[in-house]
Amino acid sequence: MMIHILFFVLHFLSTHVCLKVEGTQTILKEDLDLERQLRLINKPPKRSIHTEFGDIIDCIDVYKQPSLDHPLLKDHKLQRKPNFHTVIGEPSQKNLRIKSMFELSKDECPEGTVPILRTTKDDLIREKSMLNDHILIKDLPGVHLAEISLRPHYAPYYGVAGTNSIYNPQVDKFQISMSHLWVERGTVEATNKISLGWHVAPELYGDYASHIYTSWTSDNFKKTGCYNLRCAGFIQTSKSIYLGQRITNVSVYGGPTVDSFLSISQDRESKNWWIIINNKFIGYFPAKLFSNMSSADHVGWGGRTKTRPGTNSPPMGSGHLPNNSACYFRHMWFKDKAEVPHGPQPSQMYPLVDKTTCYDIKNFGDKGVHFGYYIEFGGPGGNCGD
Repeated sequence: MMIHILFFVLHFLSTHVCLKVEGTQTILKEDLDLERQLRLINKPPKRSIHTEFGDIIDCIDVYKQPSLDHPLLKDHKLQRKPNFHTVIGEPSQKNLRIKSMFELSKDECPEGTVPILRTTKDDLIREKSMLNDHILIKDLPGVHLAEISLRPHYAPYYGVAGTNSIYNPQVDKFQISMSHLWVERGTVEATNKISLGWHVAPELYGDYASHIYTSWTSDNFKKTGCYNLRCAGFIQTSKSIYLGQRITNVSVYGGPTVDSFLSISQDRESKNWWIIINNKFIGYFPAKLFSNMSSADHVGWGGRTKTRPGTNSPPMGSGHLPNNSACYFRHMWFKDKAEVPHGPQPSQMYPLVDKTTCYDIKNFGDKGVHFGYYIEFGGPGGNCGD
């Protein structure tokens, strides 16, 4: 009897030790993988800028930026500027209470370098959990939307733009609230997509501020894609505005409005997709990243939120339903094969709203010189279901 008990104890202890060793080895392997990713992402800087919020912006040699390490971009020739020159801005805003989205710092990266927000180990850990259930994947539990898209019947599309008001909706640490415009092509299983806008995403940044962002995928976020420069993909060319930048100046509902001109436009010669913010070319997504993105068959504008299933959803936009003073896109346009910007017509558009008591979207059409083609969207959130 004692022998059996002794054998059981020894077996239990050996199993416990083996499991503990295996667990430790798994943790060490994950830690080493994170360190390897950080070395790939955070290149040696020519200069580093420390912001008042504790962020570190590294000025990286434009020809040594991390995205050029992507296997599909090994022989990529850097495009310093697009082959199109006309960026449609907006008319004078003398009579509108609108301020620029950015108050650019006097600190700029030196010539020949580009600003890249330094990534930490905690950033990678947080983002890993986000990409497993990306907010831009359709029909995901806890995701709600209020968007307007152009019908595929009118495709192909080569660009989308609009001036978007910026807010800072309150979320908890596991939620996201975002506003964006996008281009995409392909089936649900293999969607090629680029999104540009602003979002509040504590899991991504570790704070509750609004940030400018872009994201991409060539397979509906199964194995490719990420936010900003958390993986190789986006080629930065601007030395003043960087992806992930904190927005310190936001709109106040019923008070001053802060907005920004945003655009995703394809260079028809190189086929690269350029990101434009406040009439500045920020950089581009190379055509080689995508499996099927010679043009887009969908473009659109609007907002999304994400929460854990079974919990209340956060506010979207200003936190108010469309009412002539909610979150908006104005001066909306798209480019078709004629490469001429067009305002979206009602017959071309269809709304995507899944819970009208929480969020909604309204198309106001052409509101004249100050607003152009105009939509409002958003809402208070709350008990929106899964």
